[in-house]
Amino acid sequence: MTVAVRSFAKINLGLYIGAARADGYHDLRTVYQTIALHDVIRVSVGRGSGIEIACTNQDPRVPLDSSNTCYRMAERVLDELGAKGRVRIEIEKRLPVQGGLGAASSNAVAAMVALERALKKKLSGPTRLRIAADVGSDLPLFLVGGTTLGVGRGEEVYPLADLPSLAMVVVMPEVGVSTPQAFTDWDALLSGGKAAELRPAIMGRSPVTTQATGAWWKRELTRPGASDRLFEVGCALSAWLTGSSNSGSPNTGASAKGGSRAGNLLSDLVRTGIENDFERVVFPKYPELRDIKGELERAGSRYASLSGSGSTLYGLFRSPAEAAKAAGRLRKRGLKVVETRTLRRQQYWRESLVVGH
Repeated sequence: MTVAVRSFAKINLGLYIGAARADGYHDLRTVYQTIALHDVIRVSVGRGSGIEIACTNQDPRVPLDSSNTCYRMAERVLDELGAKGRVRIEIEKRLPVQGGLGAASSNAVAAMVALERALKKKLSGPTRLRIAADVGSDLPLFLVGGTTLGVGRGEEVYPLADLPSLAMVVVMPEVGVSTPQAFTDWDALLSGGKAAELRPAIMGRSPVTTQATGAWWKRELTRPGASDRLFEVGCALSAWLTGSSNSGSPNTGASAKGGSRAGNLLSDLVRTGIENDFERVVFPKYPELRDIKGELERAGSRYASLSGSGSTLYGLFRSPAEAAKAAGRLRKRGLKVVETRTLRRQQYWRESLVVGH
């Protein structure tokens, strides 16, 4: 039996990079958001043993050996479930490789879900999360979906109240950006004495810590330094999404001036100045990506950013009509552009899980 699962992408709404840790990772703070763009993962289990990886697009950047995250995931799942068989994982690539959309991580989680279905066995929730975090830093977010806070090295995830479905335009340049190299460039930038130019007191700040006290909305976040804009936007998002405006009055779905909830949210993102730190090192090396961000803003995006370490950039818009107009403008400039939308948590699980056999 072959089980097919959609493997959705993510974007980052802001990304703070701390200094390198003793274990070689960096402390991160980000708000992950799943979106409707996706690959398709097909998993089958037959007689025999071993794991086979295939890629329908035959992109040479997609490894077909044990270094592939899907391969490593399948090994862990088989071992955990005590299952045997020959596993074939076929990746239908639609998402860019090295694009900052979490494609490889999403593929691995989709492979986990599909393999469970194919074996007719199921892992527990905590076991799923543990395996995902072991395989890669941003895998656990794809076991949550929707709007999710990521801390630690990105593997510690907490569901936030969902953003509404927002229209967006995603630009996928031909260039690929290596995440490890981007981190190396970030470390070099900090060691070069430019930390003060990037962010006050960056080296002395502690990472966000979390303490579970019941339901997610009761978890306490220890506030970092006052200059951490990601904390500000997290508070603004939480208040706004749970029905209160910044002034504390109920949010009935539109502002007093008649603006949409999406418009209010996008204004909050701009107001707080939340940024992706990777832009500090990626844009100087790939100036064409900075130019694309500018094109998105000039095309009417209310908020534009690099996703992860790139090279994909996205712009959020007030309506699908505005997004479509912007996409047309950008295509005329020769850019590879896709119109899509953000996915709420319920949508994510409803639309991703088993799409065929």
